[in-house]
Amino acid sequence: MICRRKLIDRTTHLQWFNLISLNLSAVDTGKRYIGHSVDSSQKSINNGNITTIDKMSLASNLACLVDESSPVDERKPMNRLELKRYLELRIKKRVKDQYKNGKFHDLIEKVIANPYTLQDAYDSMRVNSNVNLSSECDNINFTSLAEELASGKFDMSSNVYSISSRRTNNEKLVLPNLKTNVIQEAIRIALEVVYRPHFSKISHGCRTGRGQSSALKYICKEIANPDWWFPLTFNKKIDMRILSKLILTMESKIEDPKLYSIIHSMFNAGVLNIEFGAFAKGHGLPQEGVLSPILINIYLDLFDHEILNLSMKYEVLDASDDGQRDESKLRSWFRRQMGPTRNGGYTSGVRVHCCRLMDEILIVVNGSKEVSMALKSEIETYVQGSLYLDLDSKTNILQCNDPRGVKFTGKIIKRTVIESPAVRAVHKLKEKVELFALQKEEAWDEGMVRIGKKVLGHGFKKVKESEIKHLADYNSVLSHVSCFRKPGMLTDHWYKVLLKVWMQDITSRKHETEEHILSKLLTEKALPQDLKDSFYVFQNHVKRYISSETKSTVTLLPESTVSSESVYVTEVSSPLKAIRMCLQRYGITNREGYPRACHTLVLLDHDHIIDWFHGIVTRWLRWYHLCDNFAEIKLLITEKVRKSCIRTLATKYRLHESEIERKFDSDLSVLPSSDDYEIDSVNAIVESRDFYYDEGLLYGIPYSGLCLLSLARTVSKSRPCTCFVIGCRAAAPCVYTIHVMQRQKFPVWNTGFSSSIHVSMHGKRIGLCKHHLKDLFIGHISLQSICFDDWK
Repeated sequence: MICRRKLIDRTTHLQWFNLISLNLSAVDTGKRYIGHSVDSSQKSINNGNITTIDKMSLASNLACLVDESSPVDERKPMNRLELKRYLELRIKKRVKDQYKNGKFHDLIEKVIANPYTLQDAYDSMRVNSNVNLSSECDNINFTSLAEELASGKFDMSSNVYSISSRRTNNEKLVLPNLKTNVIQEAIRIALEVVYRPHFSKISHGCRTGRGQSSALKYICKEIANPDWWFPLTFNKKIDMRILSKLILTMESKIEDPKLYSIIHSMFNAGVLNIEFGAFAKGHGLPQEGVLSPILINIYLDLFDHEILNLSMKYEVLDASDDGQRDESKLRSWFRRQMGPTRNGGYTSGVRVHCCRLMDEILIVVNGSKEVSMALKSEIETYVQGSLYLDLDSKTNILQCNDPRGVKFTGKIIKRTVIESPAVRAVHKLKEKVELFALQKEEAWDEGMVRIGKKVLGHGFKKVKESEIKHLADYNSVLSHVSCFRKPGMLTDHWYKVLLKVWMQDITSRKHETEEHILSKLLTEKALPQDLKDSFYVFQNHVKRYISSETKSTVTLLPESTVSSESVYVTEVSSPLKAIRMCLQRYGITNREGYPRACHTLVLLDHDHIIDWFHGIVTRWLRWYHLCDNFAEIKLLITEKVRKSCIRTLATKYRLHESEIERKFDSDLSVLPSSDDYEIDSVNAIVESRDFYYDEGLLYGIPYSGLCLLSLARTVSKSRPCTCFVIGCRAAAPCVYTIHVMQRQKFPVWNTGFSSSIHVSMHGKRIGLCKHHLKDLFIGHISLQSICFDDWK
């Protein structure tokens, strides 16, 4: 492996190590430089070749000593996001230098087949893997790899490997090795320089500042008064026709036959794993390489431009219906595209909206159903005829006011009614009146029961044992009562028996409780009729007021009250049923929905068990934080996950749950309980903005990587193992087994997470160091950071 280039100028040297090192201080960097400067020779990479630099002179060494005593520029170490931006910026500058005559030329020969570029791409992958760049790295000779790429001698088929599943019909999955991963990363960065500035505004996903959050905000806030909508669901793996269409599209901006030859070789080797539909792309799926997101966006950018043309067609043709015949149709269309008018409203007529999150598309139409059906027909014709993609035939056009809503990104989008302030005021008043009446009814019932118990107790106390035994009149009531008292029966027990007999005599079987008997059949009969009538008349008036129509009540409000018309808004809700299914699938709950111990994790250390549950909470709260039913999701997740974690630890240590909570109180603080799910600890998870929210750089790592691992074996001296994470050479103390819980294309209705794993990975074993096991569990890395070369 070639070394990182040695910079002669000391200032540049210090700046470089400050940029790539997160742990070394500037003083340590200066000391390291002096140690390098007295070597017998130094090596530097220049245009892919290794040249020798003469020994530094005595004057240069003395100058370094003088500079060392001067104040050192101590900079704050860069985080992962800043470091990745810096590394990609170095490659992007080389790509922009190849722009000539409206196209990019020779990207493979001049940019990608460059040791500098390959080294930066490798470092970028290490940053994704949360590996310190100053640590030991893999032994890769970037100079020879660059020469192979430039000469076209790189054999793609020998640098991939395949795994198959025993459960299916020999279904194989082809994955790239480390060298192919580096090449794909370099190509990805180069393609993003070319295409990212030209992507349409309707495109979201794997772009900086344009992820699932921006897509949902656009649908909810930018689309006003929609009438019809329908999703587009693709179902097609990449084939030769799609690949040829993709390369033909890329040739309009890039002129480089060697680049297209490498892409063809990846396709022929089966390592270009791209599938339109089934699940979200580019979010940590190991079966999809780093090239999948950018290639999907490039290919579907053709659709973005076509939908723009169709929207212009339908909106301009409909402009004549706006009553503005003197104005040009094109000018009217531009005015509608600019948004609201000065009066705050939109111009009338047809409007077509589109939102695309990778390969998930939602079309929204302001207009008639006939226009929507014609638009849908043209879109299907274009997708099938020009893009060679298959569409789900079950997709129907739905009315936006349909309470069922439409499915998009694993969520339900629907239009709901928001009541006006006047209507909300009436409903609030009704709730207060109903609560007041309920309180009075409860006080009335409690008073009746209390009086009835006192009356009944007073009557029973008059019956004394001495009076009953000496009664000569056997026809008296006391004589009949005495027969129910058995020898040795206590007085309180006797009272209860008498009450039961009395209840049977008055045929009170239809009544549920003794309190009801005492209040309704004993106490209320003795009350004055006027008192009873006044109470029940009040309750009847309350019931009539509550059940009355809201509109009739609004008319009684003052004229100054605002309009009582309701307003429709677009809301996003998460499928709670699907979340419960995922909780059950991962062993957190049982079939009845109650938390249970996750037995797969029992053999892991307690801190790793807590990290796994913590990762579920952070992933799901971040993914659903824009949903309108987020409060229900927080309560569901925090209640089930925390309880399951406690029961898993209780199973591991064979202790009571209360003892587990006391023993691991500080560790369990990362899992908010259902009692305090509204506190700042939960909000901090949602509002964290460090490196998690740039999907253009880290591909949605915080949302993905959710997998279940069990301990397979511990590593011994006879069977050593290193960490499988790319760029990590640390020893792995244990080997873990991957359990595929959410398989590819299953279930059909998923939660929107890209945690579907190819079935061939089920049961495979990987070695992980403690640091990266924690990172994988809590969501700092994904399965794309795992290099599965050691499986071979």
